Amino acid sequence: MTQLLLFMPSGSEWIYILLIVLLVFGGKKIPELARGLGKGVKSFKEGINEAKEEISKAKDEVEKSVDDTTKKEETEEKK
Repeated sequence: MTQLLLFMPSGSEWIYILLIVLLVFGGKKIPELARGLGKGVKSFKEGINEAKEEISKAKDEVEKSVDDTTKKEETEEKK
């Protein structure tokens, strides 16, 4: 963990990075890049939520199947 922190830029280094980005992309391109990045993050979060829903549905189906099997076994034992 401490090794990772050694390679993180400090305050003044962030200023240099931002200036270089501004020089490379220009003032007009940066908002477009930020919008694209925001859309990418939003899409990623939606994908994660969809995956969580799919996992939850599959879990519920398995639990229901197990419950149904258990109830069948209990009714067969009563007979």
